[in-house]
Amino acid sequence: MSKKVNKRRQAYAQKQEKQGQNVVMWIIIALIILALLFAFYSITRFS
Repeated sequence: MSKKVNKRRQAYAQKQEKQGQNVVMWIIIALIILALLFAFYSITRFS
């Protein structure tokens, strides 16, 4: 029984880690897009 619970916990931990990495990747992508939009806005506004 204990081995079964440990396998479930390990699988859940791996799933959570994968989802966490996915969230971090999307946050970084969003920040890059926002930075590019701001750069474009700054160039067109002051030129």
